[in-house]
Amino acid sequence: MKSSSTFVKHPLAPVWSPESTLLLLGTMPSPASREVGFYYMHPQNRFWRVLPAIFGSTLSFPNNSPDTESAIAERKDFILRHNLALWDVLASCQIEGAADSSIKQEIPNDFTKIFSNSKICRVFFTGKTAAALWKKHCSSYEKQFGLTCTCLPSTSPANARFTMEKLIEEYKIVRDFEK
Repeated sequence: MKSSSTFVKHPLAPVWSPESTLLLLGTMPSPASREVGFYYMHPQNRFWRVLPAIFGSTLSFPNNSPDTESAIAERKDFILRHNLALWDVLASCQIEGAADSSIKQEIPNDFTKIFSNSKICRVFFTGKTAAALWKKHCSSYEKQFGLTCTCLPSTSPANARFTMEKLIEEYKIVRDFEK
């Protein structure tokens, strides 16, 4: 049975600082992430295993931790400690569950404040849909702010063709840029 499309307004603030040098962009938080109140928090999403792995560290709290405040604080600290930024391309859209392929009536976020007030010069998309939506709605930022953009594979459990090892290998570019 097909689930119905829902209008979703992005509920999460971007994570960034004036020292951020690169931005990781998804499309829209999944229902699990919206419920918890932070990015990539579906228990099977591999984002929070891949990112620490490329920096040679681990996180204390799993995605499904009962201590969500500590799990979120730990992830924010991790992002900022590595001069990263985290957000999504879209401010709102129609979507069925967490299926990026169902996105319609999308409205992009305004990235002007982040790019104007940080050192971000590189954008990494966490999947092909995020990259396509950026190209459709936001590519003018590239020239305006001198950005280089790269598409990485999705860490979603739906992207089964990428093993953890392959994801870690692909995401090493984030670590290598950060150095």
